[in-house]
Amino acid sequence: MYGSPTTAQDISRGAYVAKMAGCISCHTDFEGEGPSYAGGRALKTPFGTFYSPNITPDLETGIGSWTDANFSRALREGVSPSGQHYFPVFPYTSYTGLSDADVLDLKAFLFSLEPVRREALPHDVRFPLSLRFAQFFWKLLFFDRWPEPNDPAQSSEWNRGRYLVVAATHCGECHTPRNFLGGVRSRMFLAGTTDGPEGARAPNITPDPRTGIGNWSQSDIVNLLQTGFKPDFDNVQGSMEEAIQHGLKDLSRADLYAIAIYLKSIPAVVNDVRVR
Repeated sequence: MYGSPTTAQDISRGAYVAKMAGCISCHTDFEGEGPSYAGGRALKTPFGTFYSPNITPDLETGIGSWTDANFSRALREGVSPSGQHYFPVFPYTSYTGLSDADVLDLKAFLFSLEPVRREALPHDVRFPLSLRFAQFFWKLLFFDRWPEPNDPAQSSEWNRGRYLVVAATHCGECHTPRNFLGGVRSRMFLAGTTDGPEGARAPNITPDPRTGIGNWSQSDIVNLLQTGFKPDFDNVQGSMEEAIQHGLKDLSRADLYAIAIYLKSIPAVVNDVRVR
């Protein structure tokens, strides 16, 4: 499959994968009116500020020289073509679950973009977390390879929903609390955190009726992902608003329902992160 010619259908499918994965949100400096996908977005975390790289096909400052294997390894293993480990602010820990087809289609789309010359900004991260080689040891502790095979006991919609939530849209990266080293607390999967993106709260999206979305219907979830409005007519803001506007709202209705089906099926976790 690697090295096969790119077609217009590959690019179109890759554009859809980019919507699922929310690539433009992280890799565009909207505040500084930077070019799309050219990087420079500041991503503030408890460990410091990271700046997203240029993922246009510029040969010198972007990914234009990357092979299919380079791209796949970066996306699913968190390793650059030169062998450096990426910081897990890049959600390769979720993208490890992407299919070969989606990875190659995404690359086809990104390589169809206009190359933009824009050098990567240096991260502002405190020592020793700023050391690249330290990420090797972080991976030993917290990086589990995915994907899991489809569950034959579940419907095709459920399996698609799990793929979307766990891998492609990487919901757990924002909605799961982390330990002091930045590893996700797997037993609290999607249970929300008071220290989400940019230090904002990320809500509990497990089906707990009191602290999560247990009282939401599948249609409520789909409507939120399309419009940004909750069942009480309040609207989401911050990074979730961006995720919806720059990607989730454009997913097919079948995919949005698959997400809703999966979210309604996962174990409910009591974790109240709401502002009172």
